[in-house]
Amino acid sequence: MLTKYIQKAMERATFEHLPEEGCYYGEIPGFDGVWATGATLEACRAELQEVLEEWILMRVAMHLPVPQIEGIALKVPEPI
Repeated sequence: MLTKYIQKAMERATFEHLPEEGCYYGEIPGFDGVWATGATLEACRAELQEVLEEWILMRVAMHLPVPQIEGIALKVPEPI
């Protein structure tokens, strides 16, 4: 389920070429703080996915909600 969730989130990613900086910028709308840059579009996409994975793990560890995507919801346990 986590793999499918990440895949669906990455489908929402937007990318922009920043010629002045010589890189690409990517973000996922609805996922505050999830963004990345890379020298190529492929590098930016790979970095963005890694940032997303870390963001999800951090939110789960801190018992914070994670957005639902296309009916896929990651259940975050209540703190004990």
